[in-house]
Amino acid sequence: MTTSVNLWIGCAYQPAFRTGGWAHVCVAGGQVTGAAGGDRRISTLRASLAALTAALRAASSTGGAKPGDSLVIHTTDVEIAGFVQRLSSLAAGTASPPQDDLDLWAQLQAAATGRRLTLVKLRPEPQSPQAFVAAWAELGCDKAKAAGPFTAAIPKTNLAKIAGLPAESV
Repeated sequence: MTTSVNLWIGCAYQPAFRTGGWAHVCVAGGQVTGAAGGDRRISTLRASLAALTAALRAASSTGGAKPGDSLVIHTTDVEIAGFVQRLSSLAAGTASPPQDDLDLWAQLQAAATGRRLTLVKLRPEPQSPQAFVAAWAELGCDKAKAAGPFTAAIPKTNLAKIAGLPAESV
């Protein structure tokens, strides 16, 4: 039996400092997990790619997500939307990975193998899971600017306060 795993992904980028941050929330099998991260001297494309890669790996590692599940990716980031479309082409064998950021593309392809990816493009709305990940992505960007590259789990107490999650996950 296949189930649907929901991912909300957000990215933040400060071009003046070339610093990027990302965050994701994963709802799988009634569990809510999340993480945030960031890096210095990174491009906006690589920050978005890192965000999607981390989210897909998190979906793969949670107990609720299994091979064959449908991954529904909710985002406002146009870069991530392009990556999801490219992943579909890679899975179909009609495209090859881009030469830039091959390390992340390999991880991304491995995490997406055997899963159906569905993209939901969102508009930014307050009091939504997307607003929650956007705020954590900004925090990730600021922390990376001050302290360098990092990845950290979002505390469960914060995850419990997300408004607008599907009823079965709260």
